[in-house]
Amino acid sequence: MASGKDHRGGSAEGGKIKGVLTHGGKYVQYNVYGNLFEVTTKYVPPLRPIGRGAYGLVCAVVNSETREEVAIKKIGNAFDNRIDAKRTLREIKLLRHMDHENVIAIKDIIRPPKKETFNDVYIVYELMDTDLHHIIRSEQPLTDDHCQYFMYQLLRGLKAPELLLNCSEYTAAIDIWSVGCILGEIATREPLFPGKDYVHQLRLITELIGSPDDASLGFLRSDNARRYVRQLPQFRKQQFATKFPSMNPAAIDLLERMLVFDPNKRITVDEALCHPYLSSLHDINDEPVCTQPFNFDFEHPSCTEEHIKELIWKESVKFNPDPTD
Repeated sequence: MASGKDHRGGSAEGGKIKGVLTHGGKYVQYNVYGNLFEVTTKYVPPLRPIGRGAYGLVCAVVNSETREEVAIKKIGNAFDNRIDAKRTLREIKLLRHMDHENVIAIKDIIRPPKKETFNDVYIVYELMDTDLHHIIRSEQPLTDDHCQYFMYQLLRGLKAPELLLNCSEYTAAIDIWSVGCILGEIATREPLFPGKDYVHQLRLITELIGSPDDASLGFLRSDNARRYVRQLPQFRKQQFATKFPSMNPAAIDLLERMLVFDPNKRITVDEALCHPYLSSLHDINDEPVCTQPFNFDFEHPSCTEEHIKELIWKESVKFNPDPTD
């Protein structure tokens, strides 16, 4: 129920987004891009829409208690299906468990005004100054020192959850591949494998790193997957120095060790941190890992949407133990 009073929030275009107080003045609703955005009144204007997509809608707003600007992501209709609901819970659980300066922190989960009508999740994060897309697309020159520092911090952040997740070497290797792609994208200032679909993307990958031999396909559990990869056009590995002519030779060596088709043959996080390219930054005493393993009990197949909703509700109550209505 609206109280009749209003808040004013600034938009990215410099205009004002009108907010209407609800639930006895304890919440405020905004209309952002035609979407309802409802938060507790401790989050005050100016409100700035900063992103939207399949994941939800993100707005920057000010926490009146701390005076810091934060980012709030709305995940609408979060419990319509179990896969998306579990993805939201997994994100909350993982980020709540981690405590590392290179891993974005959850500052709050807004407690819904009514548990029985709870369907949208609002997660409050620390606000980042930029993201990888803006870095790649910006006109600011990136020096080799920039790249070294950026890669070191990425790998340092990757090392943090190693023990936490009880990761297998395969899952950890996926992260290394992702970091390698980021290194290549920073060097070229464009996506490394901009595939139109998975077939096109696989072709772009093999055009760069070469088609895998049979020994490199051993990690694929599916016979059909192995047969599919074998029937693709065959390519020889490109010279990375030609593909990335302005890149530091040490960075090229690190990149080649990351972008390896067989995940079991990729460089590990610890090995990458010890690589000569990062030798000026590497400090084993300042590269912490989580000491307690993460509990994945909620991943059980029998976990229903209603159970997930209850678990997310409890997470919001941890941040906001006092009833809001």
